[in-house]
Amino acid sequence: MEMMSLNKWIASSCGVAIVVLVAWTVLKWVWVQPRRLERHLRLQGINGTSYKLLFGDSKKMGQMAKEANQNPISIHDDIVPRLMPFVYQATKTYGNMFFTWFGPTPVVHVLDPGLAKDVLSRFNDFQKLRTTNPYVKILFQGLIDYEGDKWFKHRKIINPAFLAHKFKYMAPAIHLSCTEMINKWRMLLGREHSYELDVFPYLQTLTSDVVSRTPFGSNYEEGRRIFELQKEVVPLILEITRHSVYIPGSWFLPTKKNLRIKKIDKHVKGSIRAIINKRLNAMESGQPSQDDLLGILLESNQKEVQQMSIEDVIEECKLFYFAGQETTSNLLVWSMILLSQHQCWQEQARDEVFRVFGQDKPDIDGLSRLKTVTMILHEVLRIYPAVQSLYRLTNEETKLGKTSLPSRTAVIVPVLLLHHDHETWGDDVNEFKPERFSEGVLKATKGHMSYFPFGWGPRICIGQNFAMMEAKIALAMILQHFSFVLSPSYVHAPQSIITLQPQFGAHLIIKRVDP
Repeated sequence: MEMMSLNKWIASSCGVAIVVLVAWTVLKWVWVQPRRLERHLRLQGINGTSYKLLFGDSKKMGQMAKEANQNPISIHDDIVPRLMPFVYQATKTYGNMFFTWFGPTPVVHVLDPGLAKDVLSRFNDFQKLRTTNPYVKILFQGLIDYEGDKWFKHRKIINPAFLAHKFKYMAPAIHLSCTEMINKWRMLLGREHSYELDVFPYLQTLTSDVVSRTPFGSNYEEGRRIFELQKEVVPLILEITRHSVYIPGSWFLPTKKNLRIKKIDKHVKGSIRAIINKRLNAMESGQPSQDDLLGILLESNQKEVQQMSIEDVIEECKLFYFAGQETTSNLLVWSMILLSQHQCWQEQARDEVFRVFGQDKPDIDGLSRLKTVTMILHEVLRIYPAVQSLYRLTNEETKLGKTSLPSRTAVIVPVLLLHHDHETWGDDVNEFKPERFSEGVLKATKGHMSYFPFGWGPRICIGQNFAMMEAKIALAMILQHFSFVLSPSYVHAPQSIITLQPQFGAHLIIKRVDP
């Protein structure tokens, strides 16, 4: 009896200890640690919002973003208050370095150009803000998410696919995809003098087609289902994750959204695996490896065991399918919207394209002579950068300027705000003025170097040159065949769905350009 009582006492004590331990762990996560970090940051001279239990500023951010998205704006208005209303207000209160709260995690926002560049350059001190959130991992794995040796190995393996001399082999595929889109627009015009068209879905299809044909050698029919599924899963994931705290274990709940997200991810991976298996079978039958991204990844995987597993290859392909399509389609749609509004720049760009290429398809060598087109694309990326912010994390206590940031501090470089900073760009910051870039990026930023459309430092986007080449070819071919103006039905409402997009499409009126 005494032994049984002792065992019950031990079991009861263990149970109480476990409850106390779990309670302390939760309390430390939601209150003790946030309060300690808040005190540390304020002692460093950084001001910010006060911590609110568990949710931080997430609810307020979500509410303000929802309200902002309900109201379109004038095309002449500053887009920052609509896209980042909470952060925009915080800058007015706290200045160019402050903290807010994403749940129980403090996030330091860095708007000083010099400090922002420092954050992006010191990739060992400020590492990518990786997440354990399984919803986010559905979208962002691969090179963009890796750190340390794995990032270095993957970057080294992938880099040859984006060297400049490879682009001449990709140009014909871009020409073909553009020609197919242009022919569709010609058919819609028929014999009409003009035609109103939402160009955004056509530009998305164009860039999807290019990504299927160039890095992976497949045709659009093989890649189309991947893009359709990726497009469906993004809003589902954003609805769950945006401005809310991930509760561990919620990923495993058999909710309707969870089941759909998992089904989509399984189909996407299966489709990419089918493309990979087809290529592997061809290589095993003696066919030479193709000199594209997928060929380089698979050849490297065969030569150097475990450098990249097939699962790694699938994640890199998933990432490029998403990032390669989104970045360029958004750059093109905002370019057409702005050129629709600014006819003088549209005419200057068209004259330049005809002067360099005439009626011929743009070639790689001639792209370097498109000075006006390049200035236009730079200015579009300034006003409408693909991503609003870049995220980093301190791995240990780290100095940033005169400030000491504690270990595991999240740091945000708000690209959109830096691109719309009055001090750097002047009082005409919200105006479309490609001439800013007539003497290059450094002159345009007055030496501040606060222009980060593709990031900065060692982790700058590996596909930036590919995206710019594709955008120049596509825009040049569009200008060769069509002129365009804003439709009266166009509604100006930029919104962020991971990347910056027109919420209600891009309704333009297109006309043929006579040779």
